Amino acid sequence: MSDVFISYARSTAVQAEAVAKALRALGYDVWRDDKLPAHRAYAEVIEERLQAAKAVVVIWSAEAVKSEWVQSEADTARTDHKLVQLTVDGSRLPRPFDRIQCADLIGWNGDLEAHGWRKVVASVGDLVGIGRSPTAVPVAAPRKRSICVLPFANMSDDPQQEYFSDGISEDIITDLSKVSALEVCARNTAFTFKGKSVKVPDVARELDVSHVLEGSVRKAGGRVRITAQLIDGATGNHLWAERYDRDLTDIFALQDEISEAIVTALRLKLLPQEKQAIERRGTGSVEAYDLYLMARSYYLTGNLGDPRRDEAIERLCRRAVDLDAGYALAWALLANGQYNLRRSHGRAGDGGEAALDRALALDPNLAEARALKARVLSDAGRHDEAAAEIAVALRLDPESYDVTHHAGLISYSQGRLAEAVLYWEKATALVETGYRAPSMLVSCYTALGDGENARRIAGIALERAEKAVAQDRSNGNAMGMGAGCLAALGEADRAKDWMRRALLIDPDNLNMRYNFACTLAAWLGDPDAALDMLGPVLERDTGELVGASPTDPDFAGLRGDPRFQAMLAAAEARLAAAKPEDGAAASGSA
Repeated sequence: MSDVFISYARSTAVQAEAVAKALRALGYDVWRDDKLPAHRAYAEVIEERLQAAKAVVVIWSAEAVKSEWVQSEADTARTDHKLVQLTVDGSRLPRPFDRIQCADLIGWNGDLEAHGWRKVVASVGDLVGIGRSPTAVPVAAPRKRSICVLPFANMSDDPQQEYFSDGISEDIITDLSKVSALEVCARNTAFTFKGKSVKVPDVARELDVSHVLEGSVRKAGGRVRITAQLIDGATGNHLWAERYDRDLTDIFALQDEISEAIVTALRLKLLPQEKQAIERRGTGSVEAYDLYLMARSYYLTGNLGDPRRDEAIERLCRRAVDLDAGYALAWALLANGQYNLRRSHGRAGDGGEAALDRALALDPNLAEARALKARVLSDAGRHDEAAAEIAVALRLDPESYDVTHHAGLISYSQGRLAEAVLYWEKATALVETGYRAPSMLVSCYTALGDGENARRIAGIALERAEKAVAQDRSNGNAMGMGAGCLAALGEADRAKDWMRRALLIDPDNLNMRYNFACTLAAWLGDPDAALDMLGPVLERDTGELVGASPTDPDFAGLRGDPRFQAMLAAAEARLAAAKPEDGAAASGSA
C-alpha cells in the first residue's frame, strides 16, 4: 500500500501531480486517483487507499473547499491523525480545518527549498517515518536553521518614513535568503505580523522557525538608527542584539553588517559567493536607493487613475537613474510609471519602452522588467510571446508582487479567470497593504460563481482600501475599489455614499468611474446608472478602459444593451482614428 494519499479537486490536477512527483523523488510511494484501476469501483478503491496511507496530503483550493469528497477525505485523515494540509490559492478553509496548520504553496514552482514545501516534507516525514528505503534519506536530513524577519517598526517622527523601514526589512530578508544554510520565511509571511503586538515564541511556533529577528528604524536628516534583536524561538532568549547609529550614507554597509552578524550568531558559515551576493545592492548611491523606495511606495499604494501618482514615480526614478545610471530596478520602475502615463492618460512619449530596454540591458534576469515586457506584449496582442515572457518572470522571482500582479492582469484580460485567481491570491498575500489585487479577485470570484470567496476577499480588500483612504482622502482609486467591495458585502447604501463622495473629490479619475460602473452593473443591479457612469469614461479614455470593456466580466449584463454597444463602437472608432502608428490600443485594467 502507498505511504501518501493525495486529495485534491480537479482544477488543481497540475499542482497535485507536481506534489506527487516531488514526494516520489524523496522515495515515498504516492497514490492519487490517476492510478484508479479500471476493474474496481471508484469509491471502494478510494476508501481502501485512504485507510491504508500513513499520511494524507490535502491540497486546498477554492474548488476543494466546496468539494464533499475532499472534505470527507480530509476529515478521515484528521480523525486518524495523519492529515497534512497545503493551500495553492489561499482560500479560506472550512471548519475545523482552519484551526490546523496549513502550508502555503501559493504560486509554488517546484522549489524544494521553499518554506511551505519544507513544512509539507517535514510533516510527511513525521507521519510516514524514516528507515523505509535509502531514497528516503533526505526526509531525515538535519533541519536547517530557520528565521522569520519581522517587519522593522518605523520609529521616525514622520509616519511617511514607513516606506524606508519596510525597505530595510525587505532587504534583510533578501540578504539572509542568499545564505544556503539558512531557511528564511518569505516576505509575505513575515509582513502578516506588521503592526501587531506578538510574542516571539508564538510566532516561531506558528511559522515553525527556530529564530526570529525583530527591530526598528529611525531616520532623521542624514542619520539613521537601527536596532535589531535575534531571538531563540523556543526559549524567547536574546542570542544577539545591537543598536547602530550611523550616517545615512553608511546604510548599505550597515545592512551587510547586520546580515553577517546574524549569520555569526547562528553559527553558520557564510560562503564567499554568498557574501558577494549580499553585498551586491544594485546601486552604490544611498540617495538613489532612498528615491527608489519612495517611488515604490507610490507604486504600491498611490491613487491609480490620478496622473500625479505616475508623475511622482517618473520624477523620483528619473532622479534616481540620474544619480546612478546603472540602477536597473529604478529603470524598471521608471518604465512602469511612463507606461501608465501613456496607457492610462494618453501622455506623449514611448510609454517606458526605452527605460524598459535599459533595465533589461543592465539586468536580463530582473523579474519586474520581464513582467512589464510581458504586459506590453499582451497589450499588443502578441499573446504567445507574452505567455513566454511572464513564465520567465515567474521562474525568476515567484515571490514578486509586480510579477504576480502583472501575471494576473494578463490572464484576466484574456478571460482566463481561474488562472488570474491564483496569481492575485498570491499578490494579495505578498503586499499586505495592497487593495488592487484582492479587489480584482472579487470580480473573478463573482464571475466564476464563487460568492463565498468573493465575500471573503471583499472583506480583505475593503479593510485595505479604508486604510488607504484614511491616509489620503483624495485616493479615488481606493474609493472606487472599496465601493465595489461594500456592494459585494451587501452594504449597498455605504457603497453609494462612497461613490457620491468620491465623485465630488476626484471627478476626473476615469479608472475610479470605470470601477463604479462595474459595481453598479455587477453588484447593485442598476444597468442604467452603470451606463451613465461609463459614458464619460468611454468618451475620454485613451485606450486602456475601452479595450477592457468588451470582455470585462462585470459588464456581462450590459453586452446586449444597444446603448452599451453604441457607446463602445463610438469609443473604438475615436481611438482608431487617433491611433499612433507605433502601437495598438491597450487592454485590461491595472
